Amino acid sequence: MLEFCQALPKIELHAHLNGSIRNSTIRELAASKGDAVGLAREDILKITEDGDRNLAECFRLFDLIHKVTTEHTTVTRITREVLQDFADDNVIYIEIRTTPKDNAKFGITKQSYLDSVLAGMEGYIHKGEGSKMMARLILSIDRRETTEQALATVKLAAAYKTKGVVGIDLSGNPSIGEWATFVPALRKAQQQGLKVTLHAGEVTNSTEIKSMLEMQPDRLGHVCTFTDDELESARDIPIELCPTSNLRTESVKSYGTHHFGKIYGRGMPVVLCTDDSGVFNTTLSKEYAIVADAFSMDEEAMLQLASKAVDYIFDASPNVRTVLKGKFSAAWMRWNASILSQGAPCRSEARKLGCMGRKPFGMSVAIFAVAAVCIVQAFART
Repeated sequence: MLEFCQALPKIELHAHLNGSIRNSTIRELAASKGDAVGLAREDILKITEDGDRNLAECFRLFDLIHKVTTEHTTVTRITREVLQDFADDNVIYIEIRTTPKDNAKFGITKQSYLDSVLAGMEGYIHKGEGSKMMARLILSIDRRETTEQALATVKLAAAYKTKGVVGIDLSGNPSIGEWATFVPALRKAQQQGLKVTLHAGEVTNSTEIKSMLEMQPDRLGHVCTFTDDELESARDIPIELCPTSNLRTESVKSYGTHHFGKIYGRGMPVVLCTDDSGVFNTTLSKEYAIVADAFSMDEEAMLQLASKAVDYIFDASPNVRTVLKGKFSAAWMRWNASILSQGAPCRSEARKLGCMGRKPFGMSVAIFAVAAVCIVQAFART
C-alpha cells in the first residue's frame, strides 16, 4: 500500500514549516552556529538522527530548530527545501503554515520573516517545480501572543493575500493563553476575507471548543479530545488529521484507536496531514499508508480520500481547483486502466469504481471506460 500511496497525488493542508525541516539541514545549521546552540556535537547528532522519536526527544528537537532558524537566509533555505520534499512525495498542492516572528536580537521582524518565507517559495518555483506542486501560505498566531501581536499577524496576512497568503491559523501550546485573547484577530481575519483554521481539542477544554465552533472556522486541526456531541456540532467543518503526530505526542494510544475511524465513519469531511514531517519522521504518503492499514481501507478508498481534499483548500481560485481536479481525474483513469488490464469482472469493477455509490472526480469518464470494456467483453463472448 505504501507504494500506491507514494504514487497517489496528494494535498497537504496542515504542515508547519519549522517542524518539516530535514535532519541533515538542522545538523548543518547547528554546526555553523557552533557553541551558540549550547549543545555538544554528539548531542546534536543524537537529537537529529533519523528514526521515530518519543515525546521528550521531539521537544528537544523543536528547541534545537528554534535555535538554528534565526537568520533570513536560513528561513528562505528551509522553505525551499521543505517545499521540494513535499513535491518529491507527490504532493500536488500544499498550504504550509508558519508563525511570523519578531526577533530583535537577530534583526527579524514579522514582515521580514514573512518576506524570507516568500523568497523561499519563489526560489522553489524558479527551480521549475511550480507546475509540479502549487504552494500557498497560512500565517499562524501563537497562543503565547497578545491580542495586539495577533492582530499584527492578521494585518500582515491581509496585506499579502495577493502573494500567496490564504489564511490564518491559531496554534501553539494548547494549555497556554485564553481564547478571548485571540478572538479580535480571528474575527478581523474573517472580515478581511482570510480563511481560518484552528488547532482544537488537543487538550480537554469544552468551553473553548464550544467558542471555537461558534466562530464557524473553515477548518479544524487534530480534534483529539472532541466528544461525540462536539464532533456532531463540527459535522460540516473539514478536519485536518495527523495520525503520527497524535501518536508521538501521546494524544492517542495507537493508530487503530485514532479518531480518524470515528470521523471517517460518520462521513465527515476529513483530510490526512503530516503536521511536522521532519520532527515526526513521516511523509504524507506514510500517513495515507498508515491509515489504510489501520482501518483496512483499499486503494479506491484512499484515492477517494485524497480526491476530496480539493474541496477543503483555502485558495478559492476556480482555475486552481480545476487543475487539481484534473490531476485527480487522471489518477482515477490510471487506476481504472490498471484494474481493467487485470481482466476483472465488469460488475466487480463497477463496484470498485464507485458506480454503485459516491462518484469521485473524473468518475464519469471512468464509468464510460468500464462500460466500453464491458461491451467489448460481452461481444467477445457471443
